Amino acid sequence: VLGGLAALEVSEWTAKRTVKGMFWITFTAIFGSAISVGLIGSMFAMNFDPPYTASKFIPTMGMLFGNTMVGVSLGMDSVLVSVDTRRDIVECMLCYGASRWETVWPIAVDAARTAMVPSITSMGITGLISIPGMMSGQILGGADVMDAARYQQVIVFMISASVALGVVFSVVAVSFLVIDGMPQLRSERIINKAMRSTGGKGMGQRTPATTQSCSSIVRLKAWKNIDSR
Repeated sequence: VLGGLAALEVSEWTAKRTVKGMFWITFTAIFGSAISVGLIGSMFAMNFDPPYTASKFIPTMGMLFGNTMVGVSLGMDSVLVSVDTRRDIVECMLCYGASRWETVWPIAVDAARTAMVPSITSMGITGLISIPGMMSGQILGGADVMDAARYQQVIVFMISASVALGVVFSVVAVSFLVIDGMPQLRSERIINKAMRSTGGKGMGQRTPATTQSCSSIVRLKAWKNIDSR
């Protein structure tokens, strides 16, 4: 239920740009990465027996779901913005023979870097500039300071691992949706909600037919220039 609500929040309620199938990509990225990292961390790092003890596992999964949701949202939005605003650069790379992976790689790397910034920053300042809520709550509750610090350190590493897995999967999946296997840019698959709400008036919205024709013209001109050389 938490994974489904997080996927709806990212793919339908807050996203400015979406693609078909984005809900399932988001759900798989958030749920799969959080569950796998949560179970492995509970078994081997925190030594919970059993690892799915409700009083400990549910709060841990809540933290993993929340942070992974933020990272996945930032990553997918960065991919769609890059493809939508720099489509001419992407199309030019494809025209001159770039493969699907060569075209996707710089977009995916930039999106993953953007999505991982909050987690990396939080991991860098934990215990030095700020004391997170879990650690401070344990200390105020009378727990040993070293035990509280150890648990908080494990949680921070689990959050970073879950965010990294979710971001990599979602970024690559969305990139492969908008750049197909031919390879060809499929910018008509990107649904801009801002344009749709205003009817696309005065915002330069392209229809699928217009996009395909523009892509064909650009490719034809590029190949003519290559043949002339």
